[in-house]
Amino acid sequence: MIDLSQTAAGLDGYPLLTAQLEALLSGERDFIANAAQFSAFVYHELEGLNWAGFYLVKDDELVLGPFQGKVACVRIAFGRGVCGAAAASRQTQRVEDVHAFAGHIACDSASNSELVVPLLKEGRLIGVLDLDSPRVGRFSEADQRGIEALAEVLLRASDC
Repeated sequence: MIDLSQTAAGLDGYPLLTAQLEALLSGERDFIANAAQFSAFVYHELEGLNWAGFYLVKDDELVLGPFQGKVACVRIAFGRGVCGAAAASRQTQRVEDVHAFAGHIACDSASNSELVVPLLKEGRLIGVLDLDSPRVGRFSEADQRGIEALAEVLLRASDC
């Protein structure tokens, strides 16, 4: 398990994770299979997470997709909570303290910080990647850049 949030390894660790993820997804084009592998990979490789997974766009809302962690909210409206904000704005949301985020949806009361990356392919919103942590301030700018790069690997590897 790699704790990229506490050291300069954040600058060096993500290229290694990117290479590992590219190898893991190599040869598979199915988005759901790759998203499931991605969730397990990130959940087990990054320290300090209590949830890692996807919400996918279905009928103008986000619906739970592959994930690792405790059971989760199943449907999230665009604009609602951190995931809905990322979907509506198409901008990554990095929240140090979710309890200070207006409209936060508490699917797991143990979550204190969150990083949500919108998944865009050819300008179309596919869904969002959601990472939660019980640690306030878990996600740094380096984490955001690294996770965004990992999300790009998933999108390039998958038909969606």
